[in-house]
Amino acid sequence: MEIMLRSLSTPQAAQRALNCLDLTSLNAGDTSADIAALCQRAQTPFGPVAAVCVWPRFVAQARAALPSRIKVAAVANFPAGALDIALALTDIRDILSAGGDEVDVVLPYHALMRGQSIPCADFLAQVRAACGPATLKVIIESGELATPELIALATRLALDAGADFVKTSTGKTKVSATPAAADVMLHTIAAHPRGATAGFKASGGIRTVQDALPYLELVTATLGADALTPQRLRFGASGLLNDIEAVLSGATPIVDSETIY
Repeated sequence: MEIMLRSLSTPQAAQRALNCLDLTSLNAGDTSADIAALCQRAQTPFGPVAAVCVWPRFVAQARAALPSRIKVAAVANFPAGALDIALALTDIRDILSAGGDEVDVVLPYHALMRGQSIPCADFLAQVRAACGPATLKVIIESGELATPELIALATRLALDAGADFVKTSTGKTKVSATPAAADVMLHTIAAHPRGATAGFKASGGIRTVQDALPYLELVTATLGADALTPQRLRFGASGLLNDIEAVLSGATPIVDSETIY
């Protein structure tokens, strides 16, 4: 897959990525000290990130540590993505009662791969109802879905249920975000009746501004340049902020590429 990179310079891409970053810590051993450090990192000299993303048990701490302009996201039904609505609803209740703004829920992708699209649609409908006005991001685990058709189906199911964002990955599987999967997801979003408002989140394996560039270009090409905002685009990452800050501070030499494969 060839993606032409022409519309954004590296510093512009770095600033866009910062504005749209969900700064994430979802390690099994995360502690309160880790979350305190994450929340400090979220408020950079170049501006705030869009959100921090944590386990449900850390939502109250993160919300207390951050200004309201930085959203607090947490994960539900994560990372396995079982067809377990009771677990998902418990996670959502815990997130919202602790002051969370956004829920990143894993679609039961194994069930979808077994052909259980109707139970998956029902799962998502119940999740959407439980989230109320909170922002809902549905993780389809695109790296595990075997075909573009399954990726498109998962994206449509999420949008049909009222997801605000469709997200590529948990970051816990062998294959996370890829431009090829993103291309399918974005074209599916663009073709959907809710395509003018729904958003896309790339997550997993995006560690540098150069990694982020293809996604910025794909979003521009399919949803339009107006979609390069936190309301329509997010990057889920832990290490990306280091490179963003290096680029914006001038510490990283800027090498703009015309083509990435």
